[in-house]
Amino acid sequence: MPSRPVRIVGVGSCLGAPIFGPAAGPRALRDLGFENSLRQRGIRAHWQALLEPSAPKPPRPSMNERLGTVSNLLHDLADIVAQTCDDDALPLVLGGDHIVGAGTWRGVARALAPRGKLGLIWIDAHLDAHTPQTTHTGNIHGMPLAALLGIGDETLTGLPGPHLDPAHVTIIGARSWEPEELKLLQKLGVKIFFMPEVKTRGLAAVLCDAMSIVRNGTAGFGVSVDLDAMDCAKLPATTCLVPDGIDPQELVDALHGLRNCADLAGLEIVEYVPERDRDGSGARWVLEIASAALGPTTAQLRHREEAFGARNYAPLPVVFTRGEGAWLWDVEGRRYLDMMSAYSAVSFGHSHPRLVKALTEQAGRLALTSRAYSNDRLPLMLERLSALLGYDRALPVNTGVEAVETAIKAARKWAHKIKGVPDGQAEIIVCANNFHGRTTTVIGFSSEAQYRDGFGPFGAGFRTIPFGDADALEAAITPHTAAFLFEPIQGEGGINIPPAGWLARCAAICSKHNVLLIADEVQTGLGRTGKLLACEHDGVRPDGVILGKALGGGLLPVSAFLANDALMQVFKPGDHGSTFGGNPLAAAVATEALALLADEKLAERSARLGAAFLARLQAIKNPLIVEVRGRGLLIGMELDTRRVNARTAAEWLLARGLMTKDTHDSVLRFAPPLIIEETTLMRAADVVEAALADLAQRLPGTTP
Repeated sequence: MPSRPVRIVGVGSCLGAPIFGPAAGPRALRDLGFENSLRQRGIRAHWQALLEPSAPKPPRPSMNERLGTVSNLLHDLADIVAQTCDDDALPLVLGGDHIVGAGTWRGVARALAPRGKLGLIWIDAHLDAHTPQTTHTGNIHGMPLAALLGIGDETLTGLPGPHLDPAHVTIIGARSWEPEELKLLQKLGVKIFFMPEVKTRGLAAVLCDAMSIVRNGTAGFGVSVDLDAMDCAKLPATTCLVPDGIDPQELVDALHGLRNCADLAGLEIVEYVPERDRDGSGARWVLEIASAALGPTTAQLRHREEAFGARNYAPLPVVFTRGEGAWLWDVEGRRYLDMMSAYSAVSFGHSHPRLVKALTEQAGRLALTSRAYSNDRLPLMLERLSALLGYDRALPVNTGVEAVETAIKAARKWAHKIKGVPDGQAEIIVCANNFHGRTTTVIGFSSEAQYRDGFGPFGAGFRTIPFGDADALEAAITPHTAAFLFEPIQGEGGINIPPAGWLARCAAICSKHNVLLIADEVQTGLGRTGKLLACEHDGVRPDGVILGKALGGGLLPVSAFLANDALMQVFKPGDHGSTFGGNPLAAAVATEALALLADEKLAERSARLGAAFLARLQAIKNPLIVEVRGRGLLIGMELDTRRVNARTAAEWLLARGLMTKDTHDSVLRFAPPLIIEETTLMRAADVVEAALADLAQRLPGTTP
């Protein structure tokens, strides 16, 4: 079911405020393409009206004159909003000063009246409950909430429609008020969540309580956000700059929960002051607030993906919208601990500030030229990468499977041109249960039936041996053998760890028979297993190394094939290429990622935390668990598929806020960002233990 259409009503008014600034807010947002920005986020938005009453001219008019002018504006606004609701659309009011709230919510209440009452969440640094008799400043923008409750001058309280019931009104974030306001609201029974409580309990918990109050026994509820409720250090583009407010990101995260509320009747955002928005962050926060509350739900987005996307994935039932560090948030505002890291691509965590800075600065300077020309970032990245891993040269590409294909081409040409294998007869030995990507060449030597089904014919030139069997490797080598292509740990295969010393023996065998040893470290490389490369655990230095995933810092695809001149010399200009491979944007991010790896000692961190996490998981006693194995922060938990498949267990953990992924129906994969905190990692182990214990209790014939 599509979401309801949203109609935007701008009210460029400062009739009730002490400064003119907020009057310019709605027009500024419209001119910035606010409507189109909402549409790009899947919201069916339409700009309905822009009301811009004339500003009062000095000398300042009397209170009665100003009240009369404001009343006329509020009548017009209430009529537009009521009609919007009657048309089964959601009103989004972008206001100047907060007095517009007296019109917004009377209009909504009028439309809801045949079905019941309106509840209201008022997010504000102030209580806005003055009357002309109690105001200290004479500013009308301090009166809207009192007017909505039926208290104050008739020009404000006499708008058509019912007054709000104080029992269904809450205020969140109050931290600046006069005694008269507080006394009135407490007498009426309005629930106030003052800022100290918000900071102590967290905004999400407070908002949950507020929603219980405004939704209980009402036909719908609205949310009014005064931007001065925000921490003015993070959002200074507002009328009244009051310190120690709500973190705007925390508000955005919390408001995502409104998307699934069918009884949400309207949203109001007021007091954006463009002249104070020097970097444009204020306008972005207004957009984020509106998008959070009004955007499409998980079900709606998944339906669109299912309807318009090829069905080559079966994603777990969640839709993410934001990531920070080791955490992700879905479109309903729920937070999850990322224990997948996008198959190691997010080893540095989500949106690492240094990587984002490198990306944005380079994007603003130069992103792409193609390799027909040199750029000033690639040479620095190549030098750093080669020096870090001790290889003469690196060939940059985009995706991991591109790097695998590059390695295959290099090995074949080396065999034909250097080793003397007849042209077209070079062979490469691979391991069963491998995963090197999904191009037609690579799936041709996969042992996974689904990867091959229907995609043939496949090219010749590959031999498969059991993973971890050095004798099988030696037996498979012929005079035509060019290379042994392997994963030091089979990640997608189920976090399969080879026997101790296997790789060292394979290296000796390859050296003896003049066969290239090529390691696919796309998932295991750059610190994931507790060493810079997983091959280092056996003291092995391959002839060629394939890198990807983490090299792009979780921001964009960056991969590479590294080797010494003895192998890389086979490539001549025109032999191999990629338009985007080695682009300056990718090179800038990869260079910073390599610097981060060293500066934050992430390989060492992975070794330490991985050992502790592995021991903690291995200590779990549960009949569903067959084995827990891994190295560094790459760990697999094999489950008894006679009792439960890993997909079910992954969904069980997802429901508890922990992201993982099944592989081969039998293994849960744990590969968190390398920057994860140890306490967080140990809490994750507690979640795994509790979730699997609960799951075991629910399965017939299984007891923990």
